[in-house]
Amino acid sequence: MTFRLSATIGLAAALALPPALAAAQQAPPAPAWQQGRPDSMAASPLAPHAPRMTVTAPDRIPVASLKVPEGFKVELWAHGAPGARMMAEGPNGTVFVGSRTIGRVYAISEEGGQRRVRTLAQQLKQPNGIAVRDGNLYVIAINQVFRYDGIEGKLDNPGQPTDLTAAFNLPTEEHHGWKFAAFSPDGRLTMNVGVPCNVCEFDRDRFATIVSFRPDGSDRRIEAKGIRNSVGFDWHPRTRELWATNNGRDWAGNETPNDTLHRIRRPGEDHGFPFCVGSWNDPAVPQRECSEFVQPAAELGPHVAALGARFYTGTMFPEQYRNQLFIARRGSWNREKLSGYDVVVAKIGADGNVAGIEPFLTGFRDDSNNGFNGRPVDVMQRRDGSLLVSDEQNGAIYRISRQ
Repeated sequence: MTFRLSATIGLAAALALPPALAAAQQAPPAPAWQQGRPDSMAASPLAPHAPRMTVTAPDRIPVASLKVPEGFKVELWAHGAPGARMMAEGPNGTVFVGSRTIGRVYAISEEGGQRRVRTLAQQLKQPNGIAVRDGNLYVIAINQVFRYDGIEGKLDNPGQPTDLTAAFNLPTEEHHGWKFAAFSPDGRLTMNVGVPCNVCEFDRDRFATIVSFRPDGSDRRIEAKGIRNSVGFDWHPRTRELWATNNGRDWAGNETPNDTLHRIRRPGEDHGFPFCVGSWNDPAVPQRECSEFVQPAAELGPHVAALGARFYTGTMFPEQYRNQLFIARRGSWNREKLSGYDVVVAKIGADGNVAGIEPFLTGFRDDSNNGFNGRPVDVMQRRDGSLLVSDEQNGAIYRISRQ
């Protein structure tokens, strides 16, 4: 009876509201990407670019427009994997590929000199995070964690995976909830936990972190905090220090803030988000001294969407690329003039500091019309020393090798 009385009073109150206010209260919530947009930009045309979720024919994939340094060549290695993003290689050479909005995990294998693309799993919740350990494939879909044992022996019929979701106990928030995942040199499954907003205050031990676990989900450890959303990281081949890309927030201007690269020297370091990005104090939150926090190793450009990052350890490329960090920059949406849409190399000197950021794979961005024809998301070195680059927009994988 009390519930019915309250409901009746609530309905009467709503009917008594002015029509404009009543309509505003009933309006659906704004999409997550609009969070933090100032009222002065309410009419802005800026919005995320819609991904292509159907197969792109090979003759429509922009291989001919792509450019690499002299002495290298780039070719289409595989296609027909819509939404292709993060990559991991199995012991027998199978390349596993995660996705986001299409909800699939792919397996790409070499058969008779050709690449065959299989869909291993589908209808998952943004299964961006994938990693391989001891022949087992780990898939992280927001908070769900699945392990496919001995996966390369059953690509045509992977069966039901082991569900490790309860053991890892990851947040269920989907805003920046997609994961990058990799195993550390000491065998810990490491992943990002992005902030569940554009910019806000939050539990800083749970969100905007990089965390690691034992493969069974036990022994959670914070590797770094105050990193807004890292969707790419790797360990330096010599020092074993963790290096991570980071996406800065939206709606703070064309040039502010930068995406950043972070060098994580010891577990638990605080890199400043939401208060600081380098020396920039975010005006949207309480002010803190930026000197309190670990400073970025490098700035990667405003809104470039720096994602997959891997150190090159092979011998196919010249010595100047050895132990250098390749970074895929998927490309901007929250910027009037597009930026990113390429692969760059962070040149790391003998002192361990970044000496510069150099272009490596370009040609996805068309500056003549402020457009793009592809979006590189991840980079991965194969055992032969070649470099694979995933293109989410075209569902393609490119191979870069020496001529």
